[in-house]
Amino acid sequence: MSIFPTRILLATDGSEDSELAAKTAATLAARTNSELHVVHVRPGLPLYELPDYPARFEEVVEAQRQEAQSILDEQVRKVEGSGATVREAYLEMDERPDRAIVELGEKLGVDLVVVGSRGLGRLRRTLMGSVSDSVVHHAHCPVLVVRDGEREGDYLPGKILLAVDGSEEASAAARMAVELADLMDSELHVVHVGELTPVYHPERHGYLARYEERQEETRRLLDRQVDKVKSAGGTVARAHLRMGRPDEEIVVLGEEIGAGLIVTGSRGLGGISRALMGSVSDSVVRHAHCPVMVVHRQKDRASEHETGLLI
Repeated sequence: MSIFPTRILLATDGSEDSELAAKTAATLAARTNSELHVVHVRPGLPLYELPDYPARFEEVVEAQRQEAQSILDEQVRKVEGSGATVREAYLEMDERPDRAIVELGEKLGVDLVVVGSRGLGRLRRTLMGSVSDSVVHHAHCPVLVVRDGEREGDYLPGKILLAVDGSEEASAAARMAVELADLMDSELHVVHVGELTPVYHPERHGYLARYEERQEETRRLLDRQVDKVKSAGGTVARAHLRMGRPDEEIVVLGEEIGAGLIVTGSRGLGGISRALMGSVSDSVVRHAHCPVMVVHRQKDRASEHETGLLI
């Protein structure tokens, strides 16, 4: 069972980062023949900035609404100018844009949320407390966080890096990565990182033996996952074995190979109470140089068995 075509929700605020997200969403929708929805959320003014007189209060609120509508209309024009068709545009007035995006996504039953992010650089990037960070934490579906303000033109990742760990979430991420690589004509790279737990050994050769043992376990797991990706119709350009901290190794490898997209699974919880703080996916979103797609476990487990990607 194919993931695409699907329903995509683009969240935009009119910033440079959101314009890149808009180009990305437009390209994805056009390439996958998916239904595209666009939302702009305008936070209201804090109470202490609102005027005391009711008539003036209404004028301020209406001015806010009109400004927000103008931003939304402009983003829709740009998306459609990129060749995609916007099925519906939504204007939300909420002091919590992240909450409005997540709730609208659930209401519409979307299968992917695309959002921009004002990332910084290298391993100093931080998104904690940002709208994109919160949407990744709480959305019911995969979230694509787009950054890299220097990118121009259509969003076509030359290389996709799929990070796998043998979990059910990795299975869902693999299905997504395989289909995207095919639809985008991208190289698919697969990485599995073996974690090393520090253990005290009185003799150095004892530690080296444990390292080699763990490395071999990691290699076997990576080989099994690559075989399952291939048996499901995916073409793996290269499989990468790394040892160390998974988040750091994934981010560094992504830069080394020039990945245009990193796809990773996430052990999310459920509903609005999901929390991924401190997880590998959370760290990769914060630190990666390129767009990152975080994929939650798929509800349709039967389709995973059908595709052979329960890895």
